[in-house]
Amino acid sequence: MKKCLTASVAALALTAGLAHADGHLLIAPGEGGLNWDSLDAFAAAHDLSGQELDITGPWTGADAELMENVVAYFEMATGATVNYSGSESFEQDIVISTQADSPPNIAVFPQPGLAADLASQGELSPLADGTGDWIRDNYAAGQSWVDLGTYADPDGNDQLYGFFYKVDLKSLVWYSPEAFDEAGYDVPTSMEELMALTDQIVADGETPWCIGLGSGAATGWPATDWVEDMLLRTQAPEVYDAWVANEISFDDERIVAAIEAFGHFARNDAYVNGGASSVATTDFRDSPAGLFSFPPECYMHRQASFIPTFFPEDADSDFFYFPSYAEGDLGNPVLGAGTLWAITDASEAADAWMEFLQTPFAHEIWMAQSGFLTPYGAVNLDVFPSDAQRAMNEILLGATTFRFDGSDLMPGEIGAGAFWTGMVDYTSGADAADVATAIQERWDSIQ
Repeated sequence: MKKCLTASVAALALTAGLAHADGHLLIAPGEGGLNWDSLDAFAAAHDLSGQELDITGPWTGADAELMENVVAYFEMATGATVNYSGSESFEQDIVISTQADSPPNIAVFPQPGLAADLASQGELSPLADGTGDWIRDNYAAGQSWVDLGTYADPDGNDQLYGFFYKVDLKSLVWYSPEAFDEAGYDVPTSMEELMALTDQIVADGETPWCIGLGSGAATGWPATDWVEDMLLRTQAPEVYDAWVANEISFDDERIVAAIEAFGHFARNDAYVNGGASSVATTDFRDSPAGLFSFPPECYMHRQASFIPTFFPEDADSDFFYFPSYAEGDLGNPVLGAGTLWAITDASEAADAWMEFLQTPFAHEIWMAQSGFLTPYGAVNLDVFPSDAQRAMNEILLGATTFRFDGSDLMPGEIGAGAFWTGMVDYTSGADAADVATAIQERWDSIQ
């Protein structure tokens, strides 16, 4: 690359005052503990002066500004101009643009299902040779990420189309350290210990769990996460994959057992704040409030990394990994979600962007802002602005298996319909096998 990278970074840093005024973070050259050498090496290999790159994704508002802060460094390193457009109706917009033969160069998919559909229609370009090997070598549970980004092409041949960047974590249990300390409870490190702690809290005359499934028209979805997490802790990941693909039916005894494993916690009056009958009617956003009352109404709440948004201001909260069984042989599976990046209109700049995402710097610059987790083992975790984000990322890096939210991978009528309502029926007293059979019959009816 001909131009001086250091000078370009310095020029960019002149805009940092405006960025900070908006609450976003741009880091001056050489500062912040970022891997600047990886950006230097990338810049030296790419001169895209005069080229444009169009990226479309789901982020709008403040989230789009975080994305723009990442984009700025790519533009600086390559000389390219990047046009990012975010849309709350991304899923509809990307289908329309591909059908009209006017797609962006790169699309950012919140769910793999739509990317798989477009790949089968010939609307995505496979990633460069060697990308799969890079993911296996550099991402924790690397094969999981390759599998999640691999889809059949129009000829039915599997190809790697998707690169995951920016991940969300779901396998978490939230608690109040102050409440745990006062009661003398230790954080459990296995499912057996978690169950023992649950019983100990009951023996102490207290209530262990806050669980709520209410979410308006989406009521029931928190239970699907529970079931998915329990399936990953009781069966091999191949069983999970086959279930999500409807190759193993909902009424298979292994799936029914995972539903009942959730019921072990949710259908026991002594275990749940308000009793089992309250689970289906308690709003998921209100449910964790009991952690922070005095005395506590409950001691634990299983929910994804976003839930602190609904905690009381200045709540004393922490989390631990929703543990696996010590007696099992399934490692440490993690359930989550994330954004998948795919090329929808191939170009030199699009290929370069995918290479950029393979630099530690590209991850660290978003890590240093907010709302970003990564399975990339080479990043500097010290750049996270909070201990909580760092600890979450350590859980992600410790995963032996990562699986995407199963309900999000199923047809909408099932994953965002029959599965949700079925879990409400189950927590309200219906038999697990009967609920599973009804969901499967619904799935069969839409084939």
